[in-house]
Amino acid sequence: MNEHISIVLTAHKSKNLIINYIKNLYQKFHIIVIDNSNDIELEKEIKTKYPNVTFNFMSNKGYGAAINYGSKFVKTKFFLVSNPDVEGITSDSIIKFYDAAIKINDQFSMMGPVDLDHKPERRKTDYDKIDLLETNQISGICMFFNKKNFDTIGGFDENIFLYFEDNDICLRLSKLNKNYQLNSVKVNHKAGTSVIPKNESDKNEQDNLRTWHFIWSKFYYYRKHFTYFIALIIFIPTIFRILFRIFFYKISKNNKKLNKYRTRWSGLISSMLGKKSHKRI
Repeated sequence: MNEHISIVLTAHKSKNLIINYIKNLYQKFHIIVIDNSNDIELEKEIKTKYPNVTFNFMSNKGYGAAINYGSKFVKTKFFLVSNPDVEGITSDSIIKFYDAAIKINDQFSMMGPVDLDHKPERRKTDYDKIDLLETNQISGICMFFNKKNFDTIGGFDENIFLYFEDNDICLRLSKLNKNYQLNSVKVNHKAGTSVIPKNESDKNEQDNLRTWHFIWSKFYYYRKHFTYFIALIIFIPTIFRILFRIFFYKISKNNKKLNKYRTRWSGLISSMLGKKSHKRI
């Protein structure tokens, strides 16, 4: 069992993905699973087959809140957070994060891999020559934290339920120390596979939830870090675009599109008025 690194996983109706993730890393690292969907079957399987995994339930307060709760069980110097639908995280790749941390004398806040879904070949950096690249943004799909710095800033902002929690924590952590992308670790994110809709109605609810939270969180992020006035200026084109499309789709009687933009407007107005991120399924 590695004495330096723990792994924190969040589970939300993703039993099979979580179990497959644990299989490859069990007994190599201390694994912590936080489930916010009350998945009793997942709990039973983990406790039966993987008793050394720390498993806990919590109410669904969002991704960041789940990670914060999981971090309370981390006793190691570093910990890895990963979506269960990320491919490419192996024992060897996790050790590469640790080796990089040692190489720079732990002088970092967080690291992340290359996300191949974002087509890194379009960037100017030569990924084969520069292994550790200072960056302003690390994707929330996979993050390797210096626990001391994570605790210093209080972890994730739990006002954010979904989206932009990674942007927020990257910016806050960068004020303590540098964030890096480790180019020797490459992953694929099978987005949309962690929570499978049961039917068309369930899919529509999930889509509406994502639409609402994306724009709520985006405005909240800009307001928090760049003032309300700057956020408002940035969002002026978005405001006019949403209102135009609501008017257009109402006239054309396209109810599906109309509902989408009404949901977007609801999320934006809630954020602009300083209301909490309240929408849930």
